[in-house]
Amino acid sequence: MSAFPTPAGPPAEQASGAPAAEPPQAVFLDLDNTLIAGSSALAFARTFARHGLVDRATVARGAWAQLLLVLSGADAATMDTLRRRMTLVSTGWEVSRVREIVAATLQEVVGPLVYPEAVRMIERYREQGAEIVLLSASGLEVVEPIAGLIGIERFRASTMRVEDGRYAGELEFYCYGEGKARAAREIAAETGLDLARCAAYTDSVTDLPLLEVVGHPYVVNPDRELRAIARERGWPVLAFVRAASRRDRLFRLRDAVSDRIGVDARTRTAATPVVLAAGGVVAAVAAGVVAWRRTR
Repeated sequence: MSAFPTPAGPPAEQASGAPAAEPPQAVFLDLDNTLIAGSSALAFARTFARHGLVDRATVARGAWAQLLLVLSGADAATMDTLRRRMTLVSTGWEVSRVREIVAATLQEVVGPLVYPEAVRMIERYREQGAEIVLLSASGLEVVEPIAGLIGIERFRASTMRVEDGRYAGELEFYCYGEGKARAAREIAAETGLDLARCAAYTDSVTDLPLLEVVGHPYVVNPDRELRAIARERGWPVLAFVRAASRRDRLFRLRDAVSDRIGVDARTRTAATPVVLAAGGVVAAVAAGVVAWRRTR
């Protein structure tokens, strides 16, 4: 069993491994479904719509794209489609306006989603002197205040090019897949960290490059593909839970549908305005899909 801290109470699964000689120098944390329940992007869907950043047509288009992602998994082609739609929809948005909306609703929207186990784990790592680093495909304007809410000073997120205070329609950095591993390597080079003495936690197989770049990988609430890889390689598998909300029930229903139709990867939502717009509609559509599958 690894000597690294785990949440209070027994996890649903725990793989054994060689004991760590010392605490990690740093811990790299994914955000969605690892630090918080669900998607940080979808969490702000209603808020962004309420403030007029998206219209009904955009919501409908985003819902369809999100439904494809839910049912098909986070393959490269689907994520590339969402990335391109994100840059198109958000072009011209005023960055300061986005930041104001997120700041004003942060505690209300994100606070209830934070996993208590994740908070306790972070506290225990800090007591051991480890630095906590947040890595997320979500946009900087969402990730930065969430990091501040939890007290994480070092983070990387997807960033868009800005001109005259507005999004210019191009991604400067996509903190996704290999991008997360690259961010971890850059942070290690900047701060003198030895990645072999660092840990990483994530839920998605799309973050496999990050898990492979550190010496102590952990998986939290993993999708089926990542769970299989973790078992094969002997990586610890943890389960973070919280009181079920309507959003949680949606994700559970989604996973049930995925299991029945053979989808291997849990949705990995990119931090995108188009995904932000999809929340309300995709919930209704996904619920309808579940109901249809059950009748069959």
